[in-house]
Amino acid sequence: MASTIQLPELTSDLNPREQAAYLAPTLAALADENRLTIILSLAGGAKTVKQLQEATGMSQALVSHHVAALRKAELVTSTPQGRANLISTCCEQLAAPVQWLAYLATLTPEGQQACCTDAGLPAARATAVEEVK
Repeated sequence: MASTIQLPELTSDLNPREQAAYLAPTLAALADENRLTIILSLAGGAKTVKQLQEATGMSQALVSHHVAALRKAELVTSTPQGRANLISTCCEQLAAPVQWLAYLATLTPEGQQACCTDAGLPAARATAVEEVK
């Protein structure tokens, strides 16, 4: 039998409506598959728009469009590097929604089991997790 994991409750002075208003812009930006692809491509480190274009298979215009939306949501920053801009993730802005969602997922024993074991991962993802271990 799996043990129950005790996680500290996320505290906030915000009511649920205010919490939703706080999280919605970040989650909306991440809900687009192209934007999420860019964020995942940046997981290994900062990249130029050209490198993101090569990594994602998107056109330069599409990458630039989605980087602008991610910048507006404060999920990425752009730092000049020569004639290009280096795009990198803003970890702090990504952390809050992840922490809230992880907390919500662990409110039930079933959620704790799904979140905290490989059993809840799709087969391809579980294989990738095993390769990393």
